[in-house]
Amino acid sequence: MKAIAIDDEPPALKVIEHFCQRLDYIDLERSFTSPSEALKYLRKFPVDLVFLDIQMPGISGIEFVKAIGQNSLIIFTTGHSQYAVESYNLNAVDYLLKPFAEERFQIAAAKAAELFQLTRQSEAGSPPHFFVRADYSLIRIDFADILFIEGLDDYLKIHLSNQKTIVTRMTLKTMLEKLPSKEFCRVHRSYIVPLERVRSVKNKTIFIEDEEIPIGSSFESDFLKTLSGET
Repeated sequence: MKAIAIDDEPPALKVIEHFCQRLDYIDLERSFTSPSEALKYLRKFPVDLVFLDIQMPGISGIEFVKAIGQNSLIIFTTGHSQYAVESYNLNAVDYLLKPFAEERFQIAAAKAAELFQLTRQSEAGSPPHFFVRADYSLIRIDFADILFIEGLDDYLKIHLSNQKTIVTRMTLKTMLEKLPSKEFCRVHRSYIVPLERVRSVKNKTIFIEDEEIPIGSSFESDFLKTLSGET
């Protein structure tokens, strides 16, 4: 995996560089103390994995992830534990709390390598899909299997056709970014539905198989336009 590391503290970068040198499956291309310089680099040279501090001058690690606009895997490295929940909402691979031992670093790197391989093993022509973390595993979700997605605070319940419901830590907003906008629509502050699964709509209720999904007032107009092909 091609990787970069970003931390405003040079000693922290030295630790990451040393640990990466001992792993034959990570090629740490560059290290940056400036997040803005790292952004410029990524726009020219995308990488597979980013080791990223959170509290940095100018732009935080959380803001950095939202700014890069690409599918790089993220491992946060920080001295502050209060950002853990938000990091998982961004679907980070792992969250390393400084000072971390080499063994803990290797666990995080192995998780990234596993996800890297899984997302590239799909054969050409396989159904579009994505991966989520649930039950301490990476689970593949095919778009075509989704009945609807239900939001519960910082968790989601992904309801699937003829399969066990998957519960994962993620927000609906983050999930929407993973889904094709022409095929999925948010219809309520707590629900996303696949348009192909909608059987009928009546009295602000969507019927999908045996399930009834409410339509929120603020989402109704956009949903009906999308369903009728007006957008």
